[in-house]
Amino acid sequence: MLEKVSLFADVPPEYLAQLEKLSILRKYNKNTVLVTEGDESTYLYIIHKGIASAYLNNEDGRQVNLNYMHDGDYFGELSLLDGKPRSASVITVTDCEILLVSRVSVLELIARHPEFAMQLLTELARRVRNLTDSVKDLALLDVYGRVSAALDKLCDENKRIHSPKVTHQDIANMVGSSREMVSRIMKQLLIGEYIEQGSGYIEIKKNLPRYW
Repeated sequence: MLEKVSLFADVPPEYLAQLEKLSILRKYNKNTVLVTEGDESTYLYIIHKGIASAYLNNEDGRQVNLNYMHDGDYFGELSLLDGKPRSASVITVTDCEILLVSRVSVLELIARHPEFAMQLLTELARRVRNLTDSVKDLALLDVYGRVSAALDKLCDENKRIHSPKVTHQDIANMVGSSREMVSRIMKQLLIGEYIEQGSGYIEIKKNLPRYW
């Protein structure tokens, strides 16, 4: 299972086999909060099956979705390294199977296999770059630009967003806007035949316009 996770790509199979034996596979129903911002936790979570979403809430209850995670994605690595509380909350979007790897096991792997530390740093650097891009989008793009960027990030290699279909409210939570504004933009993209909406999916039919 772990050999399919990018974080462990260069770890020898014998170490991964031992790590899996020490890990816990759990099943969670849809809409289960796995992690709450500020929680103390000692596990790395790896999604074996299903989809989960990371998000933040402010004091007024407003929610911002950070990203959606699928099979092979993971979260909780920051708390493993610095021992500090969780920086975001995570909820299951579908029924999920998730592998829990203890902090002790990960630190032991780093001690036994120093190359893994470099792989972990590389993955963290990639996430920081992605976060920088997201902050740049929020700061410099108008609402349409942020919606367009979000659609591009959410779609797969076939230009589809599905399993499950992302709602206008989900997109609004990602771009820091209202559902009504997102709905107006999506309607115009439909009229212009830039996107197609079907049962359970959104498909980008042609390159989205740079400006609206």
